[in-house]
Amino acid sequence: MGKAGVLVISHGSRSPEWVRLIDRAVADIRLPAIEDGGVPVVSSFLEIVEGRLIQDGIDELEAMGVADLVVVPLFVSYGSTHVDEIRYALGDLPEASSDTDMVPFRREASVHVCPPLDDDPVVADIVLHHLGSLSACPERERVLLIGHGSELPDFYAKWKSGMGSVARRLQELGGFREVRTALLLPDETRDALQTWREDPTDCDVIVAPLFLSSGYFTNTVIPDRLAGFEYKYNGKALLPHASVSRWMERVAAEALGRIRTENIN
Repeated sequence: MGKAGVLVISHGSRSPEWVRLIDRAVADIRLPAIEDGGVPVVSSFLEIVEGRLIQDGIDELEAMGVADLVVVPLFVSYGSTHVDEIRYALGDLPEASSDTDMVPFRREASVHVCPPLDDDPVVADIVLHHLGSLSACPERERVLLIGHGSELPDFYAKWKSGMGSVARRLQELGGFREVRTALLLPDETRDALQTWREDPTDCDVIVAPLFLSSGYFTNTVIPDRLAGFEYKYNGKALLPHASVSRWMERVAAEALGRIRTENIN
């Protein structure tokens, strides 16, 4: 088995705080072999963060002698077109499923791409934790889970599928009267709340954003879209919850285990 390394890929932002949250989460990854210097971990970005883009991360790891590259896409959903185009540019897909300007990356290492967060149980666990300060009587509360979404049919379906699984787990764990999902693209948010407004059942509404990090969408877009409705909302995103780091550890360790098994066999 050649030397293995982990490349975490996230979107990137002009906000230094956004980048800091990502870096802190990646720095908190604890793989058993890291302490021995065996598995380097590098954080890279799809765009904006110059000098730390995906190609930079590949080059850095290959300069360390990495021959097996475990890629952890730190994105919320399989419905993100970015996940698809990154896989294409890494050679994990024969072609992209949507228009992209990305071209194949320069690399020598074998690539092993992990899944994004999507419907991993940890997502519902984090959302439920964030709702703790807002929820008083779950059986009399309805939760609206809001994600970014896509207007491309195949990617829209992936968003709805993954979020639907998160919603079902959230309802099961939290005991809420109802949990629904809505996307910003296409905009489904107001329709969902209007349906509940017309229901005579006396229930409080809690809105939960399904975004990796707080920012423009959680702080501005969601409140603007829901103007005029009554609901509880704290805008908390998945980061900086420590479970995101634990998830990255787990999927990376699983991929490393598969690589070892393949090389032994």
